[in-house]
Amino acid sequence: MQRKNFTEVAEFIFLGFSILGNHQITLFVVFLTTYIFTLTGNIIVVNVICIDRHLHTPMYFFLSMLSSSEMVYTLVIIPRMLSDLIFYNQPISLGSCATQMFFFVTLATNNCFLLTVMGYDRYVAICKPLRYTVLMNKGVCARLVCGSFGTGLAMAVLHVTAMFNLPFCGTVVDHFFCDIYPVMKLSCIDTTINEIINYGVSSFVIIVPVVLVFTSYILIISSILKIPSAEGRKKTFATCASHLTVVVVHYGCAAIAYLKPKSENAIEKDLLLSVTYTIITPLLNPVVYSLRNKEVKDALRRAVGRNIS
Repeated sequence: MQRKNFTEVAEFIFLGFSILGNHQITLFVVFLTTYIFTLTGNIIVVNVICIDRHLHTPMYFFLSMLSSSEMVYTLVIIPRMLSDLIFYNQPISLGSCATQMFFFVTLATNNCFLLTVMGYDRYVAICKPLRYTVLMNKGVCARLVCGSFGTGLAMAVLHVTAMFNLPFCGTVVDHFFCDIYPVMKLSCIDTTINEIINYGVSSFVIIVPVVLVFTSYILIISSILKIPSAEGRKKTFATCASHLTVVVVHYGCAAIAYLKPKSENAIEKDLLLSVTYTIITPLLNPVVYSLRNKEVKDALRRAVGRNIS
């Protein structure tokens, strides 16, 4: 009954980067270049893992799943953002906005838990090496991946259902995609319940994986310190360095974006954070794993060598 008191909003318009005025064309070129590198890098990582039998291990299976998820994740957001940088004030329907938010939440949550799964894989490999093939068999790996994706789906259904049952009065989204808080601000009614849901889900999706990952690394480091030779310790830790780098950046940006108190005067800062976790972080994954991981670099050399010969 409450909805009848409000004019029904059928579409939104993204404010995006309009506050930067004439710099939008420059941003378009920068973001398009970054997006091309992101797609190319993740496609290379997935293909190399698929074709090189040396990488047919749980660790690289999870990496290929993460890269695939990152590709779809960027596909949900960046093409529309690039379009809005060139063609201003393009409307997006409520249905399209809900769809974008659904896939964004699903894939962002999936990525968080896949990184957790990768941390668990490193823990088993280093702390329980004799039982690794048993504990990380194909069935377990498949269930862990499905569990990550299923958790993402559940969080997305919860968010989108709660959000799009709200009546909206505003039509201008202070963002470049249908993120949770900017859309919530357009509601005509009190959104305290939605804010509680948002904070509860964000806390679960960020804090639980962070606790699990860092618990894994505490146990990993304690095992590494027991290795007698310095070379052995260095080699063992090198297998974790790439994952740890991605984890710190990924969870750090997510925590600042979704767990900090919201301010009405922080639009520029929120945009910068959003650019980091929607554009920079997906690029970081293939770059870090290509440049810092010896096995991936060797696999790339073998793949290039086969193509040249």
